[in-house]
Amino acid sequence: MPTLYTVIRRPLITEKGMTVKETQNTLVFEVAEKATKTEVKQAVETLFKIKVSSVRTAIVEGKERRRGKFTGYRPDWKKAYVRLKEGEKMPEYLNSI
Repeated sequence: MPTLYTVIRRPLITEKGMTVKETQNTLVFEVAEKATKTEVKQAVETLFKIKVSSVRTAIVEGKERRRGKFTGYRPDWKKAYVRLKEGEKMPEYLNSI
């Protein structure tokens, strides 16, 4: 992966993600499907200047969607749960929500 922004696509700001952030000191991101846990860890540490304890990844399968009589599927995507080390401060983009 050549750049940080090809590894980390966007933060996922959902109700579940906010709960995990507050209780488990964990951030949730949508990442590239070919990104490894090591690449995600290095990208988050470089981008936000914080220390990462562990990374968990999950592939989310696309849902079936219909438009009238036509059916199709949304694309599959990969999600990463990034746990910060003890004493690390959360990035500012999540504190303002």
